[in-house]
Amino acid sequence: MNESMIVGLLLGSLAAMVPIVLTSVGAVVSERAGVVNIGYEGILMLSAFFGTIIAELAHSGWAGILGGALVGMLIGAVHGILTVYLKGDHVIPGIGINLLGYGAVAFGIRAYWGTAGQHQVPSYAQIKPLWMDAFGNSLSPMVVITFIVTILVWWMLFKTPLGLRIRSVGENPEAADALGINVELYRFGAVLFASALAGAAGAYLSVDWLGTVTKQIAAGRGFIALANMVFSGWNPILALLGGFLFGFFDNLAIWIQNNPWMAGTVPWQFIATLPYVVTLIVVAGIIGRARPPKWDGKPYKRE
Repeated sequence: MNESMIVGLLLGSLAAMVPIVLTSVGAVVSERAGVVNIGYEGILMLSAFFGTIIAELAHSGWAGILGGALVGMLIGAVHGILTVYLKGDHVIPGIGINLLGYGAVAFGIRAYWGTAGQHQVPSYAQIKPLWMDAFGNSLSPMVVITFIVTILVWWMLFKTPLGLRIRSVGENPEAADALGINVELYRFGAVLFASALAGAAGAYLSVDWLGTVTKQIAAGRGFIALANMVFSGWNPILALLGGFLFGFFDNLAIWIQNNPWMAGTVPWQFIATLPYVVTLIVVAGIIGRARPPKWDGKPYKRE
């Protein structure tokens, strides 16, 4: 294995971690505020689809990222209204979002682009690399943004009054309410923020990393992000480390597939299962020890 291959594997792992980390970090904020959302898979799907449409119309990949974040925020608003203001169950809306995402995107690709199950994003609608070497290995600016967002969210959650309020409405909303904190407002805002990050992550899949829209583009990454959130103990910095781990195995299959001398030794289809196997192992290892916020997933009703 030469130096260019090692660099390619590292940069590919960083690229693969972006959607997982952004979604995980957003989920940390939402659940720290006490709101569970298992619909990130659907948000990734829908934002990848609509983000691409916006990017092509605006001839800008960055417009696609912002559009994807907006789509995610709109979906999050629906989830927030149902769970925060109408005091509904937190799980059922997420299931609906996931079903909507897979159904709508599969239909939308054929309806909008007239192709069956896949659309190649034109180069003018993609985000240009921040750096590229002579071997084609590149670094996306979204990788740098992901590091910055993670650090800022960690600082906000644990070092600022805003973060303290967010954590308080997830740990003890009754006490927070007694102190004059608007529990519903903070919970709703946390859901919007989390969904916007997931929306940006979905658009990143199509207008940056993969350069295509498919009817299964999320490929379980929304669920892996949730597992990574639990693995991190609801800590953004640990979510970044866990996201890189999952991203490494996610990228490893692609890397092996593109290196025939390795593909002939280890079937890439076997390697492609590793992110999901790692997810199962992680969840099985921490299932009894994970301690979410006390009011996570519980609607708060003022007495």
